[in-house]
Amino acid sequence: MTATAPPIPEAVAGQLVGEGRTSLWRDTLGNILRQRNAVVGLTILTFFVLVAIFADQVATHDPIAVLLGQEEGAKKLAGPCIHALGCPAAQPEHYFGIDQNVRDVFSRVVHGTRISLQIGFLTVGFAIVIGTLIGAVSGYAGGKVDNTLMRLMDVILAFPALLLAIAIVTVLGTTLLNAQLAIGIVAIPIYARIMRASVLSIKERDYVTASQALGESGGGILFRRILPNALTPLIVQGTLGIAGAVIDVAALSFLGLGAQPPTAEWGSMIGQARNSMFAAPHLVIFPGVALALTVLAFNLLGDGLRDALDPRLNR
Repeated sequence: MTATAPPIPEAVAGQLVGEGRTSLWRDTLGNILRQRNAVVGLTILTFFVLVAIFADQVATHDPIAVLLGQEEGAKKLAGPCIHALGCPAAQPEHYFGIDQNVRDVFSRVVHGTRISLQIGFLTVGFAIVIGTLIGAVSGYAGGKVDNTLMRLMDVILAFPALLLAIAIVTVLGTTLLNAQLAIGIVAIPIYARIMRASVLSIKERDYVTASQALGESGGGILFRRILPNALTPLIVQGTLGIAGAVIDVAALSFLGLGAQPPTAEWGSMIGQARNSMFAAPHLVIFPGVALALTVLAFNLLGDGLRDALDPRLNR
């Protein structure tokens, strides 16, 4: 007679599941931290996040305050002045100089960090939520629903992304919120297609078939069984997408279709200073470097996440 193993108590089983999840998260975090790209990107991003959180404390001036008449010796297009680096003590100290409207550039770049990170996370978050729903329903339902939704995504993808965003902003109005909405709409098809491909692959797995055989509803299978296992590609693409969203909204602001003066936004700052680039290059260099480093950080983090989460690359 074959011996039967005693049943595992429910409390012990729950503890084992919890420990398994903790171990999975620990292993995933360890894989990410072993990727040099991810560590460098995360370090740069952490710096910018801290600057954004403590922007009011880091900034030396009000980012929209005109210093003319309030600060003795302040003049427009003045270069950087740091007393510790030899700038005369009688001259007002401005780490990144003064812009064409006699405002402190350092304070504007610092507060621009908060706006740019907010742009990236909100824009991509909107695109991921809408794209995930469209892609999940399309991939799971199939048939006419799939064809209709995917042809709609194809129509959006048929237009150049930036030109379509410009058209949307022109119709809705030139504000920073509308610029974010336009970039988010343009990005929806990317996440919808990624989610659809993941759902098509996962819905044929044995555990999904077992759930169907046990009578679980279609919504339960989709949102409880399929979606949690289809999020990895979205996490990677979303991280890379934040970099694209930041630079796209900056491009719209550069063209005057995004953030409007006196808002301290990097693209808008570069656009306003483009005619003074040779007379006062610091007006373009500092917001440009901040924008480049932010985009680089998200790209490095996205590459590291891809290498860490892809089982074909993580060996």
